[in-house]
Amino acid sequence: MCAAEASAESLKPVAVPLWREALVGMDWLALRASPVYYGVGVPRGEGEPVIVIPGFLGSDTYLMEMYNWLRRIGYTPYYSRIGRNAECPDVLRERLFATMDEAQIETGAQLSLIGHSLGGLLARSAARERPDQVKQVICLASPFNDIRVHPMVLAAADFVRDRIREQRKSEVNEQKRDCYTGSCTCGFASSLRADFPESVRRAAIYTETDGVVDWQSCVEDEEELNTKVNGTHSGLAFNPQVYRRIAKLLADAK
Repeated sequence: MCAAEASAESLKPVAVPLWREALVGMDWLALRASPVYYGVGVPRGEGEPVIVIPGFLGSDTYLMEMYNWLRRIGYTPYYSRIGRNAECPDVLRERLFATMDEAQIETGAQLSLIGHSLGGLLARSAARERPDQVKQVICLASPFNDIRVHPMVLAAADFVRDRIREQRKSEVNEQKRDCYTGSCTCGFASSLRADFPESVRRAAIYTETDGVVDWQSCVEDEEELNTKVNGTHSGLAFNPQVYRRIAKLLADAK
């Protein structure tokens, strides 16, 4: 299952404790205080390309810490260059494809994709569409089973969907009417309905204290693919436990 496979009825609010997200600063401080941030005690890369992909309403800017850390430990990081993640996912995926092409041409290697929240769904969609380009997808609190999120997030999604419809109201395109719903039939959503390619490694990192999405939406059926950490939803982008796990996953995929 994945978010795009979910029925419209499963796109519903859930009583997650949004107040916990106020503690995101603690995740950032913990990262700065951790030896992991400075590359101590983690396996190093050999220039392999890694693309970081932001979550809903975010841009590459907040992934700067992860980007710089990946470079410090020996990888060749790339920002997604999708712009703000508040557009039709199909459009964002096309922008991601352009970055993937550039990264592969420059490095001559398969890619690892790290996606935070909705960015993880973009990564999984891209891997399904282009399995020859991708060797691994790492999702950070990505609701790929179904979309059970805080009501404020659903309200924001409704706003974005209405803006997309208004911008494209002259287009005769029913799939845009269903953007950000379980009924969408665009290329992004359709690819998520396909089986995940066996050639691509995947991993899910989640927190049971997630204040944005229901953490149970963010785990794989195969328990060995999941890693539980302590922290906030937003803070997984700065969490030292996450960074340590990412370093191990990237090293294991060589």
